[in-house]
Amino acid sequence: MLEVLKRWYQTRFSDPDAVTLFLLLVFCFAIIWLFGDLLAPLLVALVMAYLLEWPVARLQKAGLSRTLATSVILILFITVAVAALLGLIPTLVSQGINLAKEAPAMLTHAQDYVRTLPDRYPELIDVSLVETVIDNIRQRILSGGEHLVSASLSSLVNVVAIMIYLILVPLMVFFMLKDKRVLMGSLRRFLPRNRTLVNRVWVEMNNQIINYIRGKVIEILIVGIATYVPFALMGLRYSVLLAVAVGFSVLIPYIGAAVVTVPVAMVALFQWGLTPEFAWLMVAYLVIQALDGNLLVPVLFSEAVNLHPVAIIIAVLVFGGLWGFWGVFFAIPLATLVKAVINAWPKREDLPSAAK
Repeated sequence: MLEVLKRWYQTRFSDPDAVTLFLLLVFCFAIIWLFGDLLAPLLVALVMAYLLEWPVARLQKAGLSRTLATSVILILFITVAVAALLGLIPTLVSQGINLAKEAPAMLTHAQDYVRTLPDRYPELIDVSLVETVIDNIRQRILSGGEHLVSASLSSLVNVVAIMIYLILVPLMVFFMLKDKRVLMGSLRRFLPRNRTLVNRVWVEMNNQIINYIRGKVIEILIVGIATYVPFALMGLRYSVLLAVAVGFSVLIPYIGAAVVTVPVAMVALFQWGLTPEFAWLMVAYLVIQALDGNLLVPVLFSEAVNLHPVAIIIAVLVFGGLWGFWGVFFAIPLATLVKAVINAWPKREDLPSAAK
C-alpha cells in the first residue's frame, strides 16, 4: 500500500511546476473559503472588470488612452445600470408586494385543486399522499417566509455597508481596468520563476472566464426580454417580476430553470385556471427554455463550457455549498478550472525521469 502511494506521489508531485500549481490552488481556495464574505466587493469588481475589459480594449485600439477608455466605458456602464434599475425597481417592488399578498390565496387555490385529484384519479393518487404533500409545501412556504423576513431585517441593518460597496466597487473596477498591467505584474512577482504549468492553466482559464461572464450577462438579458414579451402580450400578472426571475435563473444551470417554473405555472394557473390561455403561456415559456438550452447556450458558451451536464450540476451543488451565490455563479468556470488542471497535470510519461 505504501509503495502504491509512493509511486502515485512520484508520478503526480515530482514536477516542481505541479507542486507550485497545487500550492497556489490550495492557497486561493482557502482564502476564498475563509474570507469569502469579506471579499464579496472584490469579486463583484472582478466580474465587472472582466465584463468591461473588451470594450475598453476596443477603445484603446481606436486611439484612446487606457485611462480615458476606462473612464468612458465605466461612466456609460454606470449610467445604463442606474437608468435600468430606476426603471425596474419600482415595478419589481410593487409586483413583489402584490404577489406576496396574493400568495396565501394562491396556496389555498392550489390546495383545493390538489385535493380533488384523488376523486378524479383514485387508482393513481391516494388521499393521504395528497395531504402529506400539502403539509410539506405549507411548511416550506412558512420556512421561506421566515427566511425572507430575517433576510429583509438583515439587509436593513447592512444598508450602510451596501452604500459603501456602491462607492468602493466602481473605484476598484476603475483601477483594475486602468492599471491592469501594473496589477498583473505585481501578482507575478509573488510567483516563482519556474511556473510554466501555472501560466498554461491561467491562459486557458482567463479566456474561458472572459467568455463565460460576457456570455452569461448576454444570456440573462436575452432570456429575460424574450420571456417578458409573451408574458406581457398575454396579460400575465407580475410579468416583469417573473421575467426578471426567469432571466436570472440562468445563473444556476438546469436547477434554476426547474425552480423558476413553479412560480410561473402557479401564477398562470391562479389567473386563468386550466384554460387554453394557461396552456399557450406554458408552451411559450417551455419554447424559450428549449431555445435557451439548445441554441443560445451553445452559441454563447461554445468556447467556455465543455462539461457534461452531470459535472455541471455537481459543480453547482459543491461550489454553491462552499461559497453560496458566488460559488453558484462561478460553478462552471471553477469546474472548468478543475478539468484544465487535471488535463495539464504532468503524467508519468511527461516527467524527465520517465524518459530515462
